[in-house]
This record gives sequence, structure tokens and C-alpha cells, in this order.
Amino acid sequence: MTRASSRIPARHPRPSARPRAGRRGALPELDRVLHERMRLAIASALAVNPSLSFNELKALLGTTDGNLSVHARRLEEAGYVACSKSFQGRLPRTEYQLTAAGRRAFEKYLDHLEALVGDARRRL
Repeated sequence: MTRASSRIPARHPRPSARPRAGRRGALPELDRVLHERMRLAIASALAVNPSLSFNELKALLGTTDGNLSVHARRLEEAGYVACSKSFQGRLPRTEYQLTAAGRRAFEKYLDHLEALVGDARRRL
């Protein structure tokens, strides 16, 4: 046998967004964690608010509990968001804040977008 299974196609590497060495006007790769729409929305909301509760974020972004939970956890795993849990009376309260690393990553992401837009405008 040639491959473990002849029905499995060979993997082709995805084209990289990384700049090639020596390429004029090469732009850096966007942060894959922040580039997803919901995670970018969460980071954007937290960048302009000191903190937001789970319910505030959910209402602001118009998303579901599950969707917000999954994306907030991914940002937390990356160290971009800090999550604190407490109780208000008998009700649980989850609060999110953008970390210093998250703020730096968000600012770097915005710089990358501005570079992309600037490059596109120059080429028009």
C-alpha cells in the first residue's frame, strides 16, 4: 500500500499570509485568535469598557450563551481576557476584562489592519 488509505487525499499546505523574505511591502500575519469575528467583537467591546458581565456582552453582541462562552474561553486561554466569577445575592456573575496582553494584541491587530488598508489604498 502506498498511503494508509488511498482514499485520503494528500494534504496541501494552506497558503500562508506570512510575508516572504525580501518581498517589498510585505505585511505581517493577522492574529488568528482575534481574527475570528466574535472574538474580535468581544475584544473590541472590552477595549472600550473596563469590564463587562457575561450578560452585558451577550446583549451587546447579540449572541447566544454557548457562542459567547466558547469564544470568551478561547480568548481566556490565549491570555487576552481575564474572567472572574462571583455571586450577586444568589445569582452567579461572570465578569470579563481585557488583559494587558490582550490590549497589546488588540492594538497590534488594529495596526495590521491599518497597514493592510493603507497598502490597498496606495495600490488603487
